[in-house]
Amino acid sequence: MFRSFVSGNRHQHQAAPESVEAQYSCPICLEVYQRPVCINGCAHTFCGECLQPCLQVPSPLCPLCRMPFDPKKVEKASSVEKQLSSYKSPCRGCSKKVTLAKMRSHISSCSKVQEQMANCPKFVPVVPTSQPIPSNIPNRSTFVCPYCGARNLDQQELVKHSMENHRNDPNKVVCPICSAMPWGDPSYKSANFLQHLLHRHKFSYDTFVDYSIDEEAALQAALALSLSEN
Repeated sequence: MFRSFVSGNRHQHQAAPESVEAQYSCPICLEVYQRPVCINGCAHTFCGECLQPCLQVPSPLCPLCRMPFDPKKVEKASSVEKQLSSYKSPCRGCSKKVTLAKMRSHISSCSKVQEQMANCPKFVPVVPTSQPIPSNIPNRSTFVCPYCGARNLDQQELVKHSMENHRNDPNKVVCPICSAMPWGDPSYKSANFLQHLLHRHKFSYDTFVDYSIDEEAALQAALALSLSEN
């Protein structure tokens, strides 16, 4: 996927190939760039809002190449922003050619896109169940690394990632797993996050936990069920 700036002589208004939307898509949200920013060093570009979580951690890494970077050296990607106003791409629904800068707003109001979304397969349990089909459930399946902002890590991946990349990091951080739980405190920082991970999160909450009970009861129930499966 194209990630670097295009030379200045391509700024003039022109119709671009269909693949241009993918070339100007943020690698985090996979949508056309919105208020793009560039990391000075690796030159990778992201939506400003998408990169924000990475800027809040003590030792940020580029979400794409994992290269460390200085948050103070993240700059507005002015060249990319100009190109978004120059290039056009067909809407994925109605096929109308739209400048990339207006693609998001067009898609949000395009009736063809809305029809496609309405026809997407709905969630169906793998096996029959008497339980109601859940909706609006908080994401407790994947987490963001509190040190570097790495995304889409499941519980085991978060433990492995933290042990391999942040074993010697002295910073106190909020446990993203605990803060996603009903009883979690999103402001509480663990003095020793790695020890906390290994002690409290050896099992999957989604597999073993009843979220309607308190933390200690959930932990004991999960441990008992986890041991019974071994």
